[in-house]
Amino acid sequence: MLRFLMWLSRYVLAFTFIFSGFVKGVDPLGSAYKFGDYFMAFGLDFLMPFALGLSFVLCALELLIGLLLLFDIRTVLATWGAFLFMSVFTPLTLVLAIYNPVSDCGCFGDAIILSNWETFFKNVPLLIAAIILFRNRKYIRPKLPLLPELVITLMLIAISFIPPAHGYNNLPLIDFRSYKVGTHIPTAMEIPEGAPLDEYKTLLYYQKDDVVKEFTQENFPWQDTTWTFVESKSVLVKEGYHPPISDFVLTDLYGLDVTDSILSYPGYTMLVVAYRLNEANKEALSRFNELYFKAQEVGINFACATSSPADDIDRFISSTGVAFPFVQGDEIMLKTTVRANPGLMLLNHGTIVGKWHYKKTPEPKFFEKNIVPKLMASQQHTAQNLWAAIIILILLVGKIIVRYIRLDSKNL
Repeated sequence: MLRFLMWLSRYVLAFTFIFSGFVKGVDPLGSAYKFGDYFMAFGLDFLMPFALGLSFVLCALELLIGLLLLFDIRTVLATWGAFLFMSVFTPLTLVLAIYNPVSDCGCFGDAIILSNWETFFKNVPLLIAAIILFRNRKYIRPKLPLLPELVITLMLIAISFIPPAHGYNNLPLIDFRSYKVGTHIPTAMEIPEGAPLDEYKTLLYYQKDDVVKEFTQENFPWQDTTWTFVESKSVLVKEGYHPPISDFVLTDLYGLDVTDSILSYPGYTMLVVAYRLNEANKEALSRFNELYFKAQEVGINFACATSSPADDIDRFISSTGVAFPFVQGDEIMLKTTVRANPGLMLLNHGTIVGKWHYKKTPEPKFFEKNIVPKLMASQQHTAQNLWAAIIILILLVGKIIVRYIRLDSKNL
């Protein structure tokens, strides 16, 4: 029975850590933004410069622990890692669930959104599994000689850093967010007719004899003048329908809403996204000048969206000499649209038809004549590479799973 529990615990932890490390690793900037949210919520703003580095290390470490457990390599070390992870994050998620400083834990990136309570309840069985392995680690025996095991461990360490390294230098391999290519933004912002709305209840607080008591609208003491009104609060009772996109709003530098004019433009719109100009790659933004002139030549609308204030925009224009116009939007929204600073998003009648990291931005000639075949070829090439990688991974992992399940089953 103990062997079975250890076997089950190892595989549960392995697949959970691999999935969690991978989906966060393909989008390290998203994980860094989430760490930033936590730092601000807990008053640890001085840690903000370390958010990206922490994202790299934790994503790779999670993936490494999962791979070590799956391959049954350096299993005692991986058991220590899983145990320490769960021992720290389980009570931490309980604190987050109670105080709710950040609504989304980010434990599975944007792939699976969990509330803080859901995250805590998810962590409890994982902690139990980690404790089972940790308490019985003396029964774990190496499967390979030391040298081959160390070589494989080094290979797995290198593999663990590939997803965050790729995700940082490119857009995420898999886009789990609402602004993926193919999304028609106006439709994604609509609320269907008859969709349920948020339901709230009002709580009223009255004071009498230095005692404050909570009432509802049905039982508050409106006829008793000895009670003094203190305050009222609206509490969400039942969450209604929320559209996939609800925050895509752009304004010009005078504060006028230009969202509709951009989304309804009768043709293509190049939208450069630089959520903060002072943190953006200046050389890349200067190169976008060439795209702007090409856009004017071929009749493509062009704007750079940023959350930077007007003064910063003026200083940036003066220091770089860029000629393209600017619009302003919410920083979180801009970070969500494109995981690069800057990045490029190509719209066609409000539909996202292309997205590029500033390191992978097409040359101006890409936008000459009919660009649809070029976009389709680019997306097809990306999709083929993605599916090829997924299929190879499934085959390799499947072979490993079958092999180890057979071996482990014999030892149960």
